[in-house]
Amino acid sequence: MSLPRENLLRLGIELPAPLVLPSANRTSAVRIGDTLYLSGHGAALLDDDGVKRRGKVGRDVTEAEAQATARALAIKMLATLEHHLGDLARVLRVAKVVGYVNAVPEFERHNRVVNGASDLFFEIFGPEIGCHARSSVGVCGLVDDQPVEIEGVFHVR
Repeated sequence: MSLPRENLLRLGIELPAPLVLPSANRTSAVRIGDTLYLSGHGAALLDDDGVKRRGKVGRDVTEAEAQATARALAIKMLATLEHHLGDLARVLRVAKVVGYVNAVPEFERHNRVVNGASDLFFEIFGPEIGCHARSSVGVCGLVDDQPVEIEGVFHVR
């Protein structure tokens, strides 16, 4: 069993269905050589009803709720990775994570929200593979009033 699978099992995480986009003109991932680009995974497409899928952080959604949503999005991203690669052990490095946080103008802790995703990748893949570059971006709105959307770039074999 691979390290990512062992860590998923240890954490009691069962992967959901991978991301399926509602349009034929885009896909959940594109691979170019040894780089896999994952499309934005937004809260509105989560299967988990236990997280906030709509609302603005700092008004409708607390920082902790948004962080839990970011974690759920990272789990969905793992499912999408496995779907496209066949095995999470084929991830050589989490290269870059970008998190978009739909927040009120006064909210200043976008980085803490996106930690929900970053911390999970680090925990699943370990420090050598899971440590990544990252951007946390505050936005005034996302499709379907989602509180969080996460995308990623992965070095793969």
